[in-house]
Amino acid sequence: MRCRIVGAPVEDGAGRMGCEMGPSALRTAGLVAALRALGHEVVDMGPARRARLRALRHANAALKALPEVAAWTEALREAAYQASADAMPIFLGGDHSISAGTLSGVARRAAENGRPLFVLWLDAHPDFHTLDTTVSGNLHGVPLAYASGQPGFEGYFPDLPARVEPTRICTFGLRSVDPAERSALTAAGVTVHDMRAIDEHGAAPLMRDFIARVAAADGLLHVSLDVDFLDPGIAPAVGTMVPGGATFREAHLVMEMLSDSGLVTSLDLVELNPFLDERGRTATLLVDLTASLLGRRIMDRPTRSF
Repeated sequence: MRCRIVGAPVEDGAGRMGCEMGPSALRTAGLVAALRALGHEVVDMGPARRARLRALRHANAALKALPEVAAWTEALREAAYQASADAMPIFLGGDHSISAGTLSGVARRAAENGRPLFVLWLDAHPDFHTLDTTVSGNLHGVPLAYASGQPGFEGYFPDLPARVEPTRICTFGLRSVDPAERSALTAAGVTVHDMRAIDEHGAAPLMRDFIARVAAADGLLHVSLDVDFLDPGIAPAVGTMVPGGATFREAHLVMEMLSDSGLVTSLDLVELNPFLDERGRTATLLVDLTASLLGRRIMDRPTRSF
């Protein structure tokens, strides 16, 4: 496979500083070498550059860094569109606000190719707030709502060239959902597999059903992996820590099933805050999960002492 690495050093959407160091930490943890060892052709395109800032004011006084996040969305939309031309783009975040741009870019590419785009959102949070409903004002909580065409972004974020149909979105691993998001997810028809569903049914049957839907539609699949999808006991480097996340084996099983499907065409790795990490363990885990997604099997995994 041809892979293109795109850095998205964005921390404007998060509640604390540090995510802009995420791309560097993933590179240092050996992401490029791991993918090349699997036989993939990897081109590191370096960091994206933020677009020009516009003066933006909104009635919701809680909003933080609206001009900055809107400018990053514009830049990353174009970067995602270009990188997805003939390769699998892997976007290194940065906080989850980057997905407003990455999703809108790959959605445009999918629409031009006449293929439906599906999204697997691996996250403790659905990030389905609009500019009007967010209470924290942190704009890493809005990208999925924006990319799926929910109202209220017009005139603030860039116009969508193509939206992601909400019925083609699967949120997986949720365990922190605000009331406004809960109502919006239900109304939009988003598939929701929270941690209770995973506990009751297991990760494999739920993933199998979603993968089958993508395959039946001849769809493209974008995976957005937030560090807080994982349990903080194995992935402490995140500013939005929520107990009770996916275990090491659950996370690898998801990646291995996605690899077996051959459907994944783009990937976000987001919310890694190296300032909060412990000797790089979270960055290393993200690299290992990416390798599982791109073909590493258990029997091929290197033995490593801890």
